[in-house]
Amino acid sequence: MTALTDLDRRLLSALREDGRASVASLARQLGVARATVNSRLDRLIATGTIVGFSVRVRNELDPLAIHAVALIAVEGRTTDRVIGQLRGFPEIRALHTTNGGWDLVAEVRTESLIEFDKLLGRIRGVEGIVNSETSLLLSSVLR
Repeated sequence: MTALTDLDRRLLSALREDGRASVASLARQLGVARATVNSRLDRLIATGTIVGFSVRVRNELDPLAIHAVALIAVEGRTTDRVIGQLRGFPEIRALHTTNGGWDLVAEVRTESLIEFDKLLGRIRGVEGIVNSETSLLLSSVLR
């Protein structure tokens, strides 16, 4: 994978703010030609740096209203098996390995606190998970 340039980083930042921005507006914002923006976008997509585009929903209108981060400790060498099982939970939107006191960090979303409570029980019931700590996300101040 090719190293990102300053222009690549600025382009990615602009796209994070408005993924639907036109090439012309991106070119104006970045102070470069439209052809430059097009070629950079093509390269970032071709190299797998950009893996897709998505939509963000206003938090208060999101039907999956309960957002949380679960920190998970795994017993011994069961991490791969645990990850395999957690991948099957549709409420887990992202799963990350990490260092430190916790082995995994899961980003979760559910429709209600009742569903959230059930999800925590299912997560804690996965063989190989020895401890977890979950924090509800109350508001997003930066995305």
